[in-house]
Amino acid sequence: MRSQVEELAGIRERVLAGPSEKATAAQKAKGKLTVRERIGLLLDEGSFQEVESLRRHRATGFGLEARKPYTDGVVTGWGTVEGRTVFVYAHDFRIFGGALGEAHAAKIHKIMDMAIAAGAPLVSLNDGAGARIQEGVTALAGYGGIFRRNTAASGVIPQISVMLGPCAGGAAYSPALTDFVFMVRETSQMFITGPDVVKAVTGEEITQNGLGGADVHAETSGVCHFAYDDEETCLEEVRYLLSLLPRNNRENPPSVPCDDPAERRCETLADLVPADGNRPYDMTRVIEEIVDDGEYLEVHQRWARNVICALARLDGQVVGIVANQPQTLAGVLDIEASEKAARFVQMCDAFSIPIVTLLDVPGFLPGVGQEHGGIIRHGAKLLYAYCDATVPRISLILRKAYGGAYIVMDSQSIGADLTYAWPTNEIAVMGAEGAANVIFRRQIAEAEDPEAMRQKMVKEYKAELMHPYYAAERGLVDDVIDPADTRRVLIGALTMLRTKHAERPVRKHGNPPQ
Repeated sequence: MRSQVEELAGIRERVLAGPSEKATAAQKAKGKLTVRERIGLLLDEGSFQEVESLRRHRATGFGLEARKPYTDGVVTGWGTVEGRTVFVYAHDFRIFGGALGEAHAAKIHKIMDMAIAAGAPLVSLNDGAGARIQEGVTALAGYGGIFRRNTAASGVIPQISVMLGPCAGGAAYSPALTDFVFMVRETSQMFITGPDVVKAVTGEEITQNGLGGADVHAETSGVCHFAYDDEETCLEEVRYLLSLLPRNNRENPPSVPCDDPAERRCETLADLVPADGNRPYDMTRVIEEIVDDGEYLEVHQRWARNVICALARLDGQVVGIVANQPQTLAGVLDIEASEKAARFVQMCDAFSIPIVTLLDVPGFLPGVGQEHGGIIRHGAKLLYAYCDATVPRISLILRKAYGGAYIVMDSQSIGADLTYAWPTNEIAVMGAEGAANVIFRRQIAEAEDPEAMRQKMVKEYKAELMHPYYAAERGLVDDVIDPADTRRVLIGALTMLRTKHAERPVRKHGNPPQ
Protein backbone atom coordinates (compact mmCIF):
# COMPACT_ATOMS: atom_id res chain seq x y z
CA MET A 1 0.00 0.00 0.00
CA ARG A 2 2.74 2.47 0.92
CA SER A 3 4.55 1.90 -2.37
CA GLN A 4 1.31 2.46 -4.29
CA VAL A 5 0.64 5.64 -2.33
CA GLU A 6 4.12 6.84 -3.24
CA GLU A 7 3.43 6.06 -6.87
CA LEU A 8 0.21 8.08 -6.69
CA ALA A 9 2.06 11.00 -5.11
CA GLY A 10 4.57 10.92 -7.95
CA ILE A 11 1.82 10.99 -10.54
CA ARG A 12 0.07 13.89 -8.84
CA GLU A 13 3.34 15.79 -8.69
CA ARG A 14 3.77 15.37 -12.45
CA VAL A 15 0.18 16.45 -13.04
CA LEU A 16 0.67 19.64 -11.03
CA ALA A 17 4.00 20.41 -12.69
CA GLY A 18 2.55 20.31 -16.19
CA PRO A 19 3.89 18.74 -19.36
CA SER A 20 7.41 20.20 -19.27
CA GLU A 21 9.50 23.14 -18.13
CA LYS A 22 9.94 24.12 -21.78
CA ALA A 23 6.18 24.34 -22.29
CA THR A 24 5.82 26.41 -19.11
CA ALA A 25 8.61 28.75 -20.21
CA ALA A 26 6.90 29.24 -23.58
CA GLN A 27 3.64 30.12 -21.80
CA LYS A 28 5.43 32.64 -19.58
CA ALA A 29 7.24 34.13 -22.57
CA LYS A 30 3.86 35.12 -23.99
CA GLY A 31 3.07 37.02 -20.79
CA LYS A 32 0.53 34.42 -19.69
CA LEU A 33 0.07 32.61 -16.40
CA THR A 34 -0.15 28.82 -16.15
CA VAL A 35 -3.53 27.18 -15.76
CA ARG A 36 -3.10 26.47 -12.05
CA GLU A 37 -1.81 29.96 -11.31
CA ARG A 38 -4.99 31.31 -12.87
CA ILE A 39 -7.23 29.05 -10.82
CA GLY A 40 -5.30 30.05 -7.71
CA LEU A 41 -6.04 33.73 -8.38
CA LEU A 42 -9.71 33.11 -9.11
CA LEU A 43 -10.61 30.92 -6.14
CA ASP A 44 -10.12 31.29 -2.41
CA GLU A 45 -6.73 29.98 -1.33
CA GLY A 46 -6.67 26.21 -0.84
CA SER A 47 -10.30 25.72 -1.86
CA PHE A 48 -9.87 24.10 -5.29
CA GLN A 49 -11.05 20.50 -5.61
CA GLU A 50 -9.99 19.02 -8.94
CA VAL A 51 -12.05 16.51 -10.91
CA GLU A 52 -10.56 13.92 -13.29
CA SER A 53 -6.98 15.14 -13.04
CA LEU A 54 -5.78 11.72 -14.25
CA ARG A 55 -7.98 11.68 -17.36
CA ARG A 56 -6.16 10.94 -20.63
CA HIS A 57 -7.38 10.70 -24.21
CA ARG A 58 -7.82 7.38 -26.00
CA ALA A 59 -7.39 8.61 -29.56
CA THR A 60 -4.98 7.00 -32.00
CA GLY A 61 -3.32 8.07 -35.22
CA PHE A 62 -1.21 11.08 -36.16
CA GLY A 63 1.12 10.23 -33.25
CA LEU A 64 -1.54 10.77 -30.58
CA GLU A 65 -1.08 7.30 -29.10
CA ALA A 66 2.45 8.30 -28.08
CA ARG A 67 1.27 11.49 -26.35
CA LYS A 68 -1.22 10.94 -23.56
CA PRO A 69 -0.65 13.65 -20.95
CA TYR A 70 -2.74 13.75 -17.80
CA THR A 71 -5.70 16.24 -17.72
CA ASP A 72 -5.83 16.16 -21.56
CA GLY A 73 -5.36 19.90 -21.67
CA VAL A 74 -8.16 21.08 -19.37
CA VAL A 75 -8.30 21.39 -15.58
CA THR A 76 -11.79 21.08 -14.05
CA GLY A 77 -13.19 21.28 -10.54
CA TRP A 78 -14.76 23.53 -7.96
CA GLY A 79 -13.74 25.85 -5.15
CA THR A 80 -15.01 28.95 -3.42
CA VAL A 81 -15.04 32.70 -4.04
CA GLU A 82 -15.60 34.60 -0.79
CA GLY A 83 -16.79 31.32 0.70
CA ARG A 84 -19.40 30.53 -1.97
CA THR A 85 -19.07 27.53 -4.29
CA VAL A 86 -17.95 28.22 -7.87
CA PHE A 87 -17.23 25.66 -10.60
CA VAL A 88 -14.42 26.21 -13.07
CA TYR A 89 -12.79 24.69 -16.12
CA ALA A 90 -9.54 26.06 -17.50
CA HIS A 91 -7.67 25.23 -20.69
CA ASP A 92 -3.98 24.36 -20.41
CA PHE A 93 -2.36 25.75 -23.54
CA ARG A 94 0.81 23.80 -22.77
CA ILE A 95 -0.99 20.55 -23.66
CA PHE A 96 -2.09 20.28 -27.31
CA GLY A 97 -2.43 24.07 -27.35
CA GLY A 98 -5.50 23.67 -25.16
CA ALA A 99 -7.30 22.13 -28.16
CA LEU A 100 -10.52 20.25 -27.45
CA GLY A 101 -10.73 16.50 -28.03
CA GLU A 102 -13.18 13.82 -26.89
CA ALA A 103 -11.79 13.34 -23.36
CA HIS A 104 -11.20 17.07 -22.96
CA ALA A 105 -14.84 17.78 -23.89
CA ALA A 106 -16.15 15.01 -21.60
CA LYS A 107 -14.44 16.67 -18.64
CA ILE A 108 -16.03 20.02 -19.46
CA HIS A 109 -19.45 18.42 -19.96
CA LYS A 110 -19.17 16.78 -16.55
CA ILE A 111 -18.23 19.92 -14.67
CA MET A 112 -20.99 21.89 -16.42
CA ASP A 113 -23.54 19.25 -15.42
CA MET A 114 -22.24 19.40 -11.85
CA ALA A 115 -22.55 23.20 -11.76
CA ILE A 116 -26.14 23.07 -13.00
CA ALA A 117 -27.05 20.32 -10.53
CA ALA A 118 -25.39 22.10 -7.61
CA GLY A 119 -26.86 25.47 -8.57
CA ALA A 120 -23.53 27.29 -8.53
CA PRO A 121 -21.82 29.71 -10.95
CA LEU A 122 -19.57 28.38 -13.73
CA VAL A 123 -16.40 30.18 -14.82
CA SER A 124 -14.44 29.13 -17.89
CA LEU A 125 -10.81 30.22 -18.28
CA ASN A 126 -10.33 30.04 -22.03
CA ASP A 127 -6.90 29.59 -23.61
CA GLY A 128 -7.33 27.06 -26.40
CA ALA A 129 -6.62 26.55 -30.07
CA GLY A 130 -10.08 25.25 -30.96
CA ALA A 131 -10.98 21.72 -32.00
CA ARG A 132 -8.26 19.05 -31.95
CA ILE A 133 -7.94 18.38 -35.66
CA GLN A 134 -6.42 14.92 -35.16
CA GLU A 135 -9.62 13.71 -33.49
CA GLY A 136 -11.88 14.90 -36.30
CA VAL A 137 -15.61 15.11 -35.92
CA THR A 138 -15.64 13.85 -32.32
CA ALA A 139 -14.03 17.14 -31.32
CA LEU A 140 -16.80 19.08 -33.06
CA ALA A 141 -19.41 16.97 -31.26
CA GLY A 142 -17.70 17.93 -28.00
CA TYR A 143 -18.35 21.60 -28.73
CA GLY A 144 -21.97 20.82 -29.47
CA GLY A 145 -22.30 19.33 -25.99
CA ILE A 146 -20.84 22.49 -24.46
CA PHE A 147 -23.19 24.76 -26.39
CA ARG A 148 -26.21 22.69 -25.38
CA ARG A 149 -25.23 22.93 -21.72
CA ASN A 150 -24.53 26.68 -22.01
CA THR A 151 -28.08 27.08 -23.24
CA ALA A 152 -29.57 24.82 -20.57
CA ALA A 153 -27.73 26.78 -17.86
CA SER A 154 -28.73 30.18 -19.26
CA GLY A 155 -30.73 32.09 -16.67
CA VAL A 156 -30.27 29.23 -14.20
CA ILE A 157 -26.71 29.78 -12.99
CA PRO A 158 -24.35 32.68 -13.75
CA GLN A 159 -21.91 31.77 -16.54
CA ILE A 160 -18.72 33.80 -16.95
CA SER A 161 -16.18 33.37 -19.75
CA VAL A 162 -12.66 34.67 -19.20
CA MET A 163 -10.59 34.91 -22.37
CA LEU A 164 -6.90 34.50 -21.53
CA GLY A 165 -5.63 33.37 -24.92
CA PRO A 166 -6.95 32.52 -28.37
CA CYS A 167 -10.53 31.40 -28.98
CA ALA A 168 -11.19 30.77 -32.67
CA GLY A 169 -13.81 29.19 -34.88
CA GLY A 170 -16.85 27.49 -33.39
CA ALA A 171 -15.24 27.62 -29.93
CA ALA A 172 -16.10 31.33 -29.78
CA TYR A 173 -19.80 30.57 -29.59
CA SER A 174 -19.58 29.20 -26.06
CA PRO A 175 -18.48 32.56 -24.57
CA ALA A 176 -21.16 34.27 -26.68
CA LEU A 177 -23.79 32.09 -24.98
CA THR A 178 -22.65 33.00 -21.45
CA ASP A 179 -23.68 35.97 -19.31
CA PHE A 180 -20.38 37.85 -19.19
CA VAL A 181 -17.14 37.83 -21.21
CA PHE A 182 -13.82 39.11 -19.83
CA MET A 183 -10.73 39.65 -22.00
CA VAL A 184 -7.07 40.56 -21.48
CA ARG A 185 -5.44 42.98 -23.89
CA GLU A 186 -2.74 41.71 -26.25
CA THR A 187 -2.95 38.06 -25.14
CA SER A 188 -6.60 37.15 -25.83
CA GLN A 189 -8.42 37.09 -29.15
CA MET A 190 -11.81 35.86 -30.38
CA PHE A 191 -12.86 35.39 -33.99
CA ILE A 192 -14.74 32.95 -36.18
CA THR A 193 -12.23 33.09 -39.04
CA GLY A 194 -8.65 34.18 -38.45
CA PRO A 195 -6.57 36.79 -40.29
CA ASP A 196 -5.20 34.27 -42.82
CA VAL A 197 -8.69 33.17 -43.87
CA VAL A 198 -9.89 36.77 -44.01
CA LYS A 199 -7.00 37.69 -46.31
CA ALA A 200 -7.58 34.67 -48.55
CA VAL A 201 -11.31 35.36 -48.93
CA THR A 202 -11.56 39.16 -48.90
CA GLY A 203 -8.02 40.34 -49.48
CA GLU A 204 -8.05 42.33 -46.22
CA GLU A 205 -4.88 42.25 -44.14
CA ILE A 206 -5.26 42.53 -40.38
CA THR A 207 -3.56 41.33 -37.20
CA GLN A 208 -5.11 38.95 -34.70
CA ASN A 209 -5.65 41.74 -32.18
CA GLY A 210 -6.96 44.05 -34.87
CA LEU A 211 -9.48 41.41 -35.89
CA GLY A 212 -10.59 40.05 -32.53
CA GLY A 213 -8.59 41.56 -29.68
CA ALA A 214 -9.94 42.80 -26.37
CA ASP A 215 -10.28 46.44 -27.40
CA VAL A 216 -12.09 45.54 -30.62
CA HIS A 217 -14.67 43.44 -28.79
CA ALA A 218 -14.99 45.91 -25.90
CA GLU A 219 -15.51 48.99 -28.12
CA THR A 220 -16.74 47.88 -31.54
CA SER A 221 -18.46 44.49 -31.55
CA GLY A 222 -19.82 44.45 -28.00
CA VAL A 223 -18.82 40.79 -27.59
CA CYS A 224 -16.64 41.60 -24.56
CA HIS A 225 -18.14 43.09 -21.39
CA PHE A 226 -14.88 43.79 -19.55
CA ALA A 227 -11.30 44.28 -20.82
CA TYR A 228 -8.17 44.57 -18.66
CA ASP A 229 -4.42 45.00 -19.12
CA ASP A 230 -3.32 41.91 -17.19
CA GLU A 231 -4.61 38.56 -15.98
CA GLU A 232 -4.28 39.38 -12.29
CA THR A 233 -6.60 42.42 -12.52
CA CYS A 234 -8.97 40.53 -14.78
CA LEU A 235 -9.40 37.62 -12.38
CA GLU A 236 -9.75 39.97 -9.41
CA GLU A 237 -12.65 41.67 -11.20
CA VAL A 238 -14.25 38.30 -11.95
CA ARG A 239 -14.26 37.67 -8.20
CA TYR A 240 -15.89 41.08 -7.65
CA LEU A 241 -18.59 40.35 -10.21
CA LEU A 242 -19.33 37.00 -8.57
CA SER A 243 -19.81 38.81 -5.25
CA LEU A 244 -22.70 40.73 -6.85
CA LEU A 245 -24.48 37.72 -8.35
CA PRO A 246 -26.61 35.01 -6.73
CA ARG A 247 -25.48 31.40 -6.98
CA ASN A 248 -28.52 30.53 -9.08
CA ASN A 249 -31.95 31.75 -10.16
CA ARG A 250 -33.63 30.41 -7.02
CA GLU A 251 -31.69 32.71 -4.71
CA ASN A 252 -31.43 36.46 -4.24
CA PRO A 253 -28.11 38.24 -4.75
CA PRO A 254 -25.92 38.37 -1.64
CA SER A 255 -26.50 41.33 0.66
CA VAL A 256 -23.76 42.90 2.75
CA PRO A 257 -23.72 45.17 5.81
CA CYS A 258 -23.75 48.82 4.75
CA ASP A 259 -22.12 51.73 6.58
CA ASP A 260 -23.45 54.28 4.07
CA PRO A 261 -26.66 55.63 5.71
CA ALA A 262 -29.88 54.86 3.85
CA GLU A 263 -31.16 58.32 4.82
CA ARG A 264 -28.09 60.12 3.44
CA ARG A 265 -29.11 63.21 1.50
CA CYS A 266 -27.52 63.70 -1.92
CA GLU A 267 -27.22 67.47 -1.84
CA THR A 268 -24.69 67.64 -4.70
CA LEU A 269 -27.12 66.18 -7.24
CA ALA A 270 -28.78 69.57 -7.74
CA ASP A 271 -25.39 70.94 -8.81
CA LEU A 272 -24.34 67.94 -10.92
CA VAL A 273 -27.36 68.02 -13.22
CA PRO A 274 -28.06 71.29 -15.10
CA ALA A 275 -31.71 72.36 -15.25
CA ASP A 276 -31.24 73.20 -18.94
CA GLY A 277 -32.07 69.97 -20.77
CA ASN A 278 -29.70 70.86 -23.62
CA ARG A 279 -26.62 70.92 -21.39
CA PRO A 280 -24.70 67.63 -20.98
CA TYR A 281 -23.39 66.13 -17.74
CA ASP A 282 -21.82 62.85 -16.64
CA MET A 283 -24.48 60.39 -15.46
CA THR A 284 -21.83 58.22 -13.78
CA ARG A 285 -21.38 60.99 -11.18
CA VAL A 286 -25.10 60.81 -10.42
CA ILE A 287 -24.82 57.04 -9.94
CA GLU A 288 -21.78 57.45 -7.69
CA GLU A 289 -23.69 59.89 -5.51
CA ILE A 290 -26.70 57.60 -5.11
CA VAL A 291 -25.22 54.12 -4.58
CA ASP A 292 -23.47 52.72 -1.50
CA ASP A 293 -20.03 54.28 -1.02
CA GLY A 294 -20.01 55.43 -4.65
CA GLU A 295 -19.06 51.92 -5.84
CA TYR A 296 -20.49 50.28 -8.93
CA LEU A 297 -19.40 47.87 -11.68
CA GLU A 298 -20.20 49.12 -15.17
CA VAL A 299 -20.96 46.45 -17.77
CA HIS A 300 -19.96 47.11 -21.39
CA GLN A 301 -18.39 50.38 -20.29
CA ARG A 302 -16.76 51.13 -23.65
CA TRP A 303 -19.50 49.93 -26.01
CA ALA A 304 -22.69 51.90 -26.72
CA ARG A 305 -21.64 54.59 -24.26
CA ASN A 306 -24.88 56.54 -24.66
CA VAL A 307 -26.46 54.14 -22.18
CA ILE A 308 -24.97 52.95 -18.87
CA CYS A 309 -25.56 49.49 -17.44
CA ALA A 310 -24.12 48.86 -13.99
CA LEU A 311 -24.35 46.66 -10.92
CA ALA A 312 -24.24 48.40 -7.56
CA ARG A 313 -25.68 48.23 -4.06
CA LEU A 314 -28.29 50.32 -2.30
CA ASP A 315 -28.34 49.79 1.47
CA GLY A 316 -26.32 46.60 0.95
CA GLN A 317 -28.74 45.11 -1.61
CA VAL A 318 -27.62 44.51 -5.20
CA VAL A 319 -29.41 46.49 -7.93
CA GLY A 320 -29.03 46.80 -11.68
CA ILE A 321 -28.91 50.37 -13.00
CA VAL A 322 -29.83 51.37 -16.54
CA ALA A 323 -29.23 55.05 -17.31
CA ASN A 324 -28.97 57.35 -20.29
CA GLN A 325 -25.60 59.09 -20.63
CA PRO A 326 -26.10 62.73 -21.81
CA GLN A 327 -22.35 63.06 -22.41
CA THR A 328 -22.55 60.70 -25.41
CA LEU A 329 -24.98 61.40 -28.28
CA ALA A 330 -27.06 63.39 -25.76
CA GLY A 331 -28.14 60.05 -24.25
CA VAL A 332 -30.29 58.99 -27.20
CA LEU A 333 -31.21 55.35 -27.76
CA ASP A 334 -29.80 53.73 -30.89
CA ILE A 335 -29.36 50.16 -32.13
CA GLU A 336 -26.36 49.28 -29.98
CA ALA A 337 -27.63 51.01 -26.84
CA SER A 338 -30.95 49.18 -27.15
CA GLU A 339 -29.23 45.80 -27.48
CA LYS A 340 -26.87 46.52 -24.60
CA ALA A 341 -29.61 47.59 -22.21
CA ALA A 342 -31.98 44.79 -23.26
CA ARG A 343 -29.45 42.07 -22.54
CA PHE A 344 -28.63 43.65 -19.17
CA VAL A 345 -32.30 43.89 -18.17
CA GLN A 346 -32.80 40.23 -19.09
CA MET A 347 -29.79 39.21 -17.00
CA CYS A 348 -31.04 41.16 -13.99
CA ASP A 349 -34.49 39.64 -14.31
CA ALA A 350 -33.09 36.11 -14.62
CA PHE A 351 -31.11 36.45 -11.39
CA SER A 352 -33.60 38.40 -9.25
CA ILE A 353 -31.72 41.70 -9.36
CA PRO A 354 -34.04 44.75 -8.99
CA ILE A 355 -33.74 47.33 -11.77
CA VAL A 356 -33.43 51.10 -11.30
CA THR A 357 -33.75 53.13 -14.51
CA LEU A 358 -32.50 56.73 -14.67
CA LEU A 359 -34.03 58.63 -17.59
CA ASP A 360 -32.69 61.64 -19.42
CA VAL A 361 -33.46 60.69 -23.02
CA PRO A 362 -34.34 62.91 -25.99
CA GLY A 363 -35.61 59.98 -28.06
CA PHE A 364 -34.29 57.45 -30.56
CA LEU A 365 -31.41 58.41 -32.84
CA PRO A 366 -32.79 59.51 -36.23
CA GLY A 367 -31.08 58.62 -39.50
CA VAL A 368 -31.18 56.41 -42.56
CA GLY A 369 -28.49 54.15 -41.14
CA GLN A 370 -30.49 53.52 -37.99
CA GLU A 371 -33.72 52.84 -39.84
CA HIS A 372 -32.10 50.54 -42.39
CA GLY A 373 -30.15 48.85 -39.61
CA GLY A 374 -33.40 47.85 -37.94
CA ILE A 375 -33.80 50.32 -35.07
CA ILE A 376 -37.46 49.25 -34.88
CA ARG A 377 -36.70 45.63 -34.02
CA HIS A 378 -33.62 46.46 -31.97
CA GLY A 379 -35.48 49.07 -29.93
CA ALA A 380 -38.25 46.51 -29.47
CA LYS A 381 -35.72 44.21 -27.78
CA LEU A 382 -35.39 46.68 -24.92
CA LEU A 383 -39.14 47.19 -24.77
CA TYR A 384 -39.69 43.42 -24.65
CA ALA A 385 -37.03 42.94 -21.96
CA TYR A 386 -38.62 45.49 -19.64
CA CYS A 387 -42.17 44.28 -20.26
CA ASP A 388 -41.12 40.69 -19.57
CA ALA A 389 -39.20 41.46 -16.37
CA THR A 390 -40.87 40.55 -13.07
CA VAL A 391 -38.23 41.84 -10.66
CA PRO A 392 -38.84 45.10 -8.76
CA ARG A 393 -38.59 47.98 -11.24
CA ILE A 394 -38.24 51.66 -10.35
CA SER A 395 -37.77 54.47 -12.84
CA LEU A 396 -36.60 58.01 -12.12
CA ILE A 397 -36.91 60.84 -14.65
CA LEU A 398 -34.17 63.39 -14.10
CA ARG A 399 -34.85 65.76 -16.98
CA LYS A 400 -36.25 65.04 -20.44
CA ALA A 401 -38.08 61.88 -21.45
CA TYR A 402 -39.41 62.23 -24.97
CA GLY A 403 -41.40 60.08 -27.35
CA GLY A 404 -41.06 56.34 -27.75
CA ALA A 405 -37.80 56.34 -25.80
CA TYR A 406 -39.72 57.49 -22.70
CA ILE A 407 -42.10 54.54 -23.06
CA VAL A 408 -39.33 52.01 -23.74
CA MET A 409 -37.17 53.11 -20.78
CA ASP A 410 -39.43 51.39 -18.23
CA SER A 411 -42.28 53.85 -18.08
CA GLN A 412 -45.19 53.15 -15.76
CA SER A 413 -47.32 52.15 -18.75
CA ILE A 414 -45.10 49.12 -19.50
CA GLY A 415 -44.99 47.90 -15.92
CA ALA A 416 -42.60 49.92 -13.77
CA ASP A 417 -43.67 49.39 -10.17
CA LEU A 418 -42.90 52.96 -9.15
CA THR A 419 -42.00 56.04 -11.17
CA TYR A 420 -40.42 59.13 -9.66
CA ALA A 421 -39.31 62.42 -11.20
CA TRP A 422 -37.21 65.42 -10.28
CA PRO A 423 -38.71 68.94 -10.56
CA THR A 424 -36.65 69.36 -13.75
CA ASN A 425 -38.55 66.61 -15.57
CA GLU A 426 -40.03 67.13 -19.03
CA ILE A 427 -42.16 64.24 -20.28
CA ALA A 428 -43.65 64.72 -23.73
CA VAL A 429 -44.10 63.32 -27.20
CA MET A 430 -41.18 65.49 -28.33
CA GLY A 431 -39.30 68.61 -27.31
CA ALA A 432 -41.24 71.86 -27.07
CA GLU A 433 -39.49 73.43 -30.08
CA GLY A 434 -40.33 70.53 -32.36
CA ALA A 435 -43.87 70.25 -31.04
CA ALA A 436 -44.54 73.96 -31.56
CA ASN A 437 -43.24 73.79 -35.12
CA VAL A 438 -45.71 70.99 -35.88
CA ILE A 439 -48.79 72.12 -33.96
CA PHE A 440 -48.55 75.84 -34.71
CA ARG A 441 -47.03 75.66 -38.17
CA ARG A 442 -49.73 77.83 -39.76
CA GLN A 443 -49.77 80.48 -37.03
CA ILE A 444 -45.99 80.80 -37.18
CA ALA A 445 -45.94 81.01 -40.98
CA GLU A 446 -48.67 83.69 -41.07
CA ALA A 447 -47.25 85.84 -38.27
CA GLU A 448 -45.59 89.18 -38.97
CA ASP A 449 -42.65 88.05 -36.83
CA PRO A 450 -42.49 84.23 -37.26
CA GLU A 451 -39.62 83.80 -34.81
CA ALA A 452 -41.36 85.75 -32.07
CA MET A 453 -44.53 83.77 -32.68
CA ARG A 454 -42.58 80.52 -32.57
CA GLN A 455 -41.01 81.42 -29.22
CA LYS A 456 -44.43 82.36 -27.88
CA MET A 457 -45.91 79.03 -28.95
CA VAL A 458 -42.96 77.11 -27.49
CA LYS A 459 -43.49 78.85 -24.16
CA GLU A 460 -47.21 78.16 -24.31
CA TYR A 461 -46.68 74.47 -25.12
CA LYS A 462 -44.25 74.08 -22.23
CA ALA A 463 -46.64 75.76 -19.81
CA GLU A 464 -49.58 73.60 -20.86
CA LEU A 465 -48.10 70.14 -21.48
CA MET A 466 -44.51 70.00 -20.21
CA HIS A 467 -44.57 71.51 -16.74
CA PRO A 468 -42.94 69.30 -14.06
CA TYR A 469 -46.21 68.14 -12.52
CA TYR A 470 -48.17 67.35 -15.68
CA ALA A 471 -47.43 63.59 -15.58
CA ALA A 472 -47.87 63.41 -11.80
CA GLU A 473 -51.31 65.04 -12.07
CA ARG A 474 -52.32 62.25 -14.45
CA GLY A 475 -50.93 59.39 -12.35
CA LEU A 476 -48.05 58.58 -14.71
CA VAL A 477 -45.50 59.64 -12.08
CA ASP A 478 -45.96 58.51 -8.49
CA ASP A 479 -44.16 61.46 -6.96
CA VAL A 480 -41.97 64.42 -7.79
CA ILE A 481 -39.05 64.40 -5.38
CA ASP A 482 -36.21 66.61 -4.23
CA PRO A 483 -33.02 65.29 -5.93
CA ALA A 484 -31.36 65.27 -2.52
CA ASP A 485 -33.87 62.64 -1.37
CA THR A 486 -33.15 60.26 -4.29
CA ARG A 487 -31.12 57.70 -2.36
CA ARG A 488 -33.60 57.59 0.53
CA VAL A 489 -36.61 57.26 -1.76
CA LEU A 490 -35.07 54.51 -3.90
CA ILE A 491 -34.00 52.47 -0.87
CA GLY A 492 -37.41 52.80 0.74
CA ALA A 493 -39.18 51.72 -2.45
CA LEU A 494 -36.83 48.76 -2.98
CA THR A 495 -37.34 47.65 0.61
CA MET A 496 -41.09 47.62 0.09
CA LEU A 497 -40.76 45.73 -3.22
CA ARG A 498 -38.39 43.08 -1.89
CA THR A 499 -41.24 40.60 -1.49
CA LYS A 500 -42.77 41.37 -4.89
CA HIS A 501 -44.24 38.35 -6.67
CA ALA A 502 -45.48 38.51 -10.24
CA GLU A 503 -47.11 35.65 -12.09
CA ARG A 504 -46.04 34.99 -15.67
CA PRO A 505 -48.55 33.87 -18.29
CA VAL A 506 -48.50 30.16 -19.04
CA ARG A 507 -46.43 29.60 -22.16
CA LYS A 508 -43.46 27.60 -23.35
CA HIS A 509 -41.49 30.78 -23.99
CA GLY A 510 -41.95 34.13 -25.65
CA ASN A 511 -40.82 35.07 -29.13
CA PRO A 512 -38.74 38.23 -28.59
CA PRO A 513 -37.69 40.46 -31.51
CA GLN A 514 -34.32 39.53 -33.00
